[in-house]
Amino acid sequence: QVQLVESGGGLVQAGGSLRLSCAASGRTFSSYAMGWFRQGPGKERDFVAVISSRGARTNYADSVKGRFTISRDNAKNTVYLQMNSLKPEDTAVYYCAAATSMWAGVREYDYWGQGTQVTVSS
Repeated sequence: QVQLVESGGGLVQAGGSLRLSCAASGRTFSSYAMGWFRQGPGKERDFVAVISSRGARTNYADSVKGRFTISRDNAKNTVYLQMNSLKPEDTAVYYCAAATSMWAGVREYDYWGQGTQVTVSS
């Protein structure tokens, strides 16, 4: 069992930065790939970024490449999402999730956090 708690969301102006954190409980955190997803108002939940269990590999949605960076600290059971050059279209609730494979589809993730709101004003 893994419990995930996101933090770090908030209101920021376009062009600004935020760093999201996702703290995990449980001793098996380092065996899971960790992903970030987002869901805007009236939209489906979309993939943002994923990192492999040991942090060696990452993958990003085209819309955030070059602006967002995913990282993890297995000693702290935490995964991060550094978001730079934010745009109004990045406004969404951001969720972290755990899966056994970094190539899992959204429906294959085993555990989800409650989400944190990110609002980017123009």
